[in-house]
Amino acid sequence: MNAEFKPYPFTATKYAACIPALNDGVETKRHAVTIVGGGPVGLCVALGLANHGVASVLIEADDSVCYGSRAICISRRSLEIIERLGALDGFLETGLPWEGGRSFYRDTEVLHFRMPQDENQKLPPMVNLAQYHIEQFLLDAAEKRSDLIDIRWQTRVAAIDSRPDGATLSLSTPEGDYALRSDWVVACDGGRSTIREALGLQLKGTSYEGRYVIVDIELESDRPTERLAYFDPSSNPGSTVLVHKQPDNVWRIDYQLRDGEDADEAVKPENVMPRVQSLLDMMGERGAWSPIWITIYKANALTLERYRHDRVLFAGDAAHLVPIFGVRGANSGIDDADNLAWKLALAVRGLASDALLDSYSDERVFATHENLSYGTKSTEFMAPPSFAFDLMRRAVLSLAVKHEGVRSLINPRQTSAICYTESPLNAAPGESCAFTAGPVPGAVLPECPVTIVARGSEREGHLTDLIGPCFALLHFSEDGSIPAEFAALEAALDERKLPFRLLALSAHAHTDQTRDFAHDHTGRLFAMFDATPGTLYVIRPDGHVLARWKAPHAAQIAAAIDSALHLRSTH
Repeated sequence: MNAEFKPYPFTATKYAACIPALNDGVETKRHAVTIVGGGPVGLCVALGLANHGVASVLIEADDSVCYGSRAICISRRSLEIIERLGALDGFLETGLPWEGGRSFYRDTEVLHFRMPQDENQKLPPMVNLAQYHIEQFLLDAAEKRSDLIDIRWQTRVAAIDSRPDGATLSLSTPEGDYALRSDWVVACDGGRSTIREALGLQLKGTSYEGRYVIVDIELESDRPTERLAYFDPSSNPGSTVLVHKQPDNVWRIDYQLRDGEDADEAVKPENVMPRVQSLLDMMGERGAWSPIWITIYKANALTLERYRHDRVLFAGDAAHLVPIFGVRGANSGIDDADNLAWKLALAVRGLASDALLDSYSDERVFATHENLSYGTKSTEFMAPPSFAFDLMRRAVLSLAVKHEGVRSLINPRQTSAICYTESPLNAAPGESCAFTAGPVPGAVLPECPVTIVARGSEREGHLTDLIGPCFALLHFSEDGSIPAEFAALEAALDERKLPFRLLALSAHAHTDQTRDFAHDHTGRLFAMFDATPGTLYVIRPDGHVLARWKAPHAAQIAAAIDSALHLRSTH
């Protein structure tokens, strides 16, 4: 044990503030979109907009990416989104993939869970990666899009004047203050959101009393990467301890404070070090270690009632605070960004009514309530809020030692993709009644290997490789042929400049290469989608199903897309 703090094995670049051209203290250029907050969510929004050709200004109060592990688990769904944003390589090269975890009650293993993983998947269920790495890899991708992403460091929002046609932000920097005008503002400025406070908005829900100390340490170990949970361990009796291995020999340890413990005293190194050492002794880790970072955390299950307020949109922790148990925080924020970016881009480009943005709020508020439902159950088990919950937990853990059927109650319910079952964008349910299987409208496109044939060459790939910053029409046929009326629809939508792609999915390989197509070489794709020749699915730019038919006409497809893009506002 080394009592001296070590720096992270990662050095962040420091950035200076800059002042744009001004006229009487106001920036001369009015911007289409200004994003407040340069964390993972803000960077994802900026990259998503850039994929649609929409420029943004990103305001960040700090001078570099964050310090401390913070968010550490990135889900498969988030990795799919990050791949479309052009930042996946660093996540896979540096991150530590894992598929499951173990829970222990005192000295006995009571649960060994595994997340869904099968031969159809391209990406791992989860990757461990500290938030400073997450931000850096997204920042690297953003800097490659500097023509469309203007990042302004050391710039704080002092005030906002929000109006029905836009907003004016009062900004403060070490180099001076100025005002910026923007058509749209996306608030990604975290749990203590300045924008949210300035607009007088409040998060609603439940704040839990249970507190956790979070410690990052450096420890060299060959232990496999998995999620470890210890209930009532000998190292910290009566509490819960979570352990995650991270890249660069960094370990993240979260341990629960006992009732009555003083938070200020609890985070002092002289009180943290013995507890960590006791935990490592219990785990059988004998190597030398050093602390890096210590903080404290209290679980919250809170959300705004709406995420759109005129021209201001909220995402990530600025919109909702989700308990860490089940790793839904950063992952739900990345999903917010993915949902918002394409809708905002189409509204900015005049390709959709801005009422489309009401569906961002509808869908992501629904998703937050889903996440809070699972997160609340996990929190009540991990940090019981009352004597009754504590009694229930002890009973479950005691029974789980000998009764396997009880062990599912210990499962932390890791984050998974949300199905927007009640989305106002979904095609009428009647259109889907002919299907007995396959993804319903609102569901995320499932993964499946395919052979992709493009420009005369072919490669092994996956279905998600075909999804880009556009609507995708997946047409199933025996030979990859496309009906003439669908080709005409493709031309009509292209003339409207609507981002759109018609994709042929064939049951068999064929030699006609007049059009790019994907071949179901595994024989699993058609059954997965309950598809027969003529079946068609419409996929949104964020990978969710918009509509599906067994044998549609081009007019039905066009109507479904137009209905989504020109959705009448209930705002």
